[in-house]
Amino acid sequence: MSIENVLSLIGGLGLFLYGMTVMSDSIEKAAGAKMRGFLAFFTKNRFIGMLFGMLFCAIVQSSSATTVMVVSFVNAGLMNLVQAAGIIMGANVGTTITSQLVAFNLSQAAPVFLICGVIITMFCKNNKIKQIGEVVLGFGVLFMGLSLMAGSMEGMKESPFVVNLLAGLNNPFLGILIGFIVTAIIQSSSVTVSIVLLMAQQGLLPLWICFYIILGCNIGSCTTALLASVSGNKDAKRAAMIHFLFNVIGTVVIAVILLIGEPVIEAAILQISGDNIGRSVANAHTFFKVFQLCILFPFAHGLVKLTYLFVPEKEQEEEKEGFQLEYIGPTSVFSPSTAVVEVTKELERMAHMAVTNLTRAMNAFITLDEKEIQEVYDTEKNINFMNHAITNYLVSINQSTLPIDDIKNIGGLFHVVNDIERIGDHAENVADSAVTRKEKNIQFSKEAQRELAKMLDNVIKIMTYSINMFSNNNREHLQEILELEDSIDQMERDIQESHVQRLTKNQCTPEAGMIFSDLISGLERVADHATNIAFSILDEEPEEK
Repeated sequence: MSIENVLSLIGGLGLFLYGMTVMSDSIEKAAGAKMRGFLAFFTKNRFIGMLFGMLFCAIVQSSSATTVMVVSFVNAGLMNLVQAAGIIMGANVGTTITSQLVAFNLSQAAPVFLICGVIITMFCKNNKIKQIGEVVLGFGVLFMGLSLMAGSMEGMKESPFVVNLLAGLNNPFLGILIGFIVTAIIQSSSVTVSIVLLMAQQGLLPLWICFYIILGCNIGSCTTALLASVSGNKDAKRAAMIHFLFNVIGTVVIAVILLIGEPVIEAAILQISGDNIGRSVANAHTFFKVFQLCILFPFAHGLVKLTYLFVPEKEQEEEKEGFQLEYIGPTSVFSPSTAVVEVTKELERMAHMAVTNLTRAMNAFITLDEKEIQEVYDTEKNINFMNHAITNYLVSINQSTLPIDDIKNIGGLFHVVNDIERIGDHAENVADSAVTRKEKNIQFSKEAQRELAKMLDNVIKIMTYSINMFSNNNREHLQEILELEDSIDQMERDIQESHVQRLTKNQCTPEAGMIFSDLISGLERVADHATNIAFSILDEEPEEK
């Protein structure tokens, strides 16, 4: 075996891996947001979810990327484990499309894909079309790498050392082990199966040992999702465990069947494939995955229950010191396609916390309850923590490859974090006023309390509508928000006027008057921040409406 063959093999593998990465990332960037929406919609039914998982993985060309996305969905509370099971099982079948494409031997068309991809990416200004160009370019690079590897392997079959080394590969369990190790390193079962396919075509590997290497690839493909789930919550870990158990159980069952009837199975696959060795490897990969799906899909609920043995509830029942993000986490389960979704869920949680704290602060102002005042201060610390943590996460994901539709939303999310944090500050200001009132024994009239309660009701209402509009991307309450904003502005003016009248009639002390005026102004500014949150999903600014 010459050094040229080795270098050609390594170079071809590098191009193949790079081409797959470019294709997967470009598809995810171009269609990630839309596919995410479809994913969330179609998973309501487990069977349809399985079919969509199959289609999604076939398009993205990576079961690992699909599974990591599903794990992040589960981590964010957007998908339950049964729904996740359907998609993961479907994705395992969808990933076989790569080996099928390799079996068609499209290497001759690689230069065409390359030049088309280069022209589109260099000269097209539209971002979405540019992403399509990158997909085409990645496709060309992939098959260019495939061509290089095929050429190097043709030279290897003339090497006695290589032939004798591979001839020693006659143990089924060794084949499974090799498939597992190589896939765990490369992080792609599609790539490993494609290499095995090329080697079989060149006569370097017998078909029967290819079957066992494919089974090892199934288990090796689980490592990406398992690693991604390490920093996730318990359900994220269980989602990754579903993928692992599905492949391990399926591998064991198929391995037993192969050990019993391998000659018959080999003959059947060869006949179906027209005695084409490369196509036989690709078809075996597909048949194994489909068989695996057929035998395990009816037991999806049982598979989910089984994950609870490996990831018990007790694991995360221990109380953690300090504040925690619920959906993102300190080191999150990261998928570019779901990063913005995780931030949105976290901001929704932060916004509800701010609403609750404002209500608590206003109640504490009236009752002067020390415990409730302290709860306001404690919650404000949590809100401040979330503000810094979410902002840092936004900075981090803004530097990664996000779907095009998500990139334009990043700026708005930065503003939303700030608006929610400002609402939290107003709640703290109310608590400060409660402390001042208690220390100085400042009294407020029943009329002033009624005015405060009436304005607070309207502010809470506009905040509720705004949070709903932001978190669900739903414009249903847009008109109510605009009307409430005008109403609160007018209410602020009316209340301030009546307040001045009370002051002039000595019905209110100057100290009480200053606190009251600040509270009313603060509530009006909270309404402004709430309106900003609602309009963050629109292209227009509130002032332009």
